[in-house]
This record gives sequence, C-alpha cells and structure tokens, in this order.
Amino acid sequence: MGEIDADDIPRELLAILLRVTWSILLAEQTLTIDVRGLTTHMPPRMVDNRSRESRSRLMSRVRGKDTKPEMVVRRLAHRLGYRFRLHRRDLPGRPDLVFPGRKKVIFVHGCYWHRHSCKLATTPKSNVEFWLTKFRENTRRDKRNLAALHKQGWDCMVLWQCEIERGEGLDDRLTSFLGGGR
Repeated sequence: MGEIDADDIPRELLAILLRVTWSILLAEQTLTIDVRGLTTHMPPRMVDNRSRESRSRLMSRVRGKDTKPEMVVRRLAHRLGYRFRLHRRDLPGRPDLVFPGRKKVIFVHGCYWHRHSCKLATTPKSNVEFWLTKFRENTRRDKRNLAALHKQGWDCMVLWQCEIERGEGLDDRLTSFLGGGR
C-alpha cells in the first residue's frame, strides 16, 4: 500500500481524521496540528482511569431514593409528628414524601442533578454537551412534574441538598409548609 498525500484528501475528511487521531492519542497537553493550512487545536481530554464495566457499576450505585438528604428530612418530619407516604408512583415525579391528608408533597433534590444555583451544581469538564443536555432535561422534567401536581391540587415544596446539609431552620420550614395539627 502506498503513501497518501495530504493534498489528495478533502478538507472535511482531513478534519475528521485529525479529530479521530486526537481521540486515539488522548494526549496530556494541548496538541496543535497543521496540515495543508488546516490548523486544529485540541485540548487535553480527561482520561477515565476506570474500565467501562467498573464505571457502569459505580454509576449504577447513584441512588434515586433513600439518599442521605432524604433520610434527614424523613427523620425530621417523623420526629415533628408528621406521617407520610414515600415515592407514590401514581403522582407525577414520584415525590419523596407525600402527605395525602394535607394534599402536600416534598421533593428532596440533589443540587448536582437538579441544578440548584449553588456550588454543588458543578458541570463535568468532559463530555460537556451530553451533561448539559442531561441537566436541561432533568430541570424540564422537574418543572413539568411540579406543574402537573399543582394542577391536581397538590402543594409542593422542594428542599435542596445544600439547605438540608446546613440544616438552618429546616424544622421551621417543614412546620410552616405542613401546618399544625400533626
């Protein structure tokens, strides 16, 4: 097989080849390639030090219910004398705590996944477009679920992970939202 002259390759294909080459290289520093006047600057990519199976197993352990912040709220509500149901499937968004007699629900949101405006809501540096799309869909779904619950006559409260970790006035907020007469 003979050598291929870069002048014989269409510019668009050359750009694709450069990107593919870069993704194979996974260089430690910024790489600049200049072929036939086509300059490509490629920033370093974060290398995942886990195998695909290991990463999958790790991500599967990210829980959607019974999280630490949720358990804090559940214990507090119970200690304050309120009784509730958990994760009712017949309600939009499966609220974390449901108080059927009061027609009230509480969502305990993780700041990262539900995009709270705090320091815990970071954005990964790799595969940025995927994560931005994921986060955008999460927040859209949250808004749809809250709107659907309001339409069905439910009062909703969203508690954020960072608020729960601080714990300041959480019992007052719960009592204010849920009312007296436990």
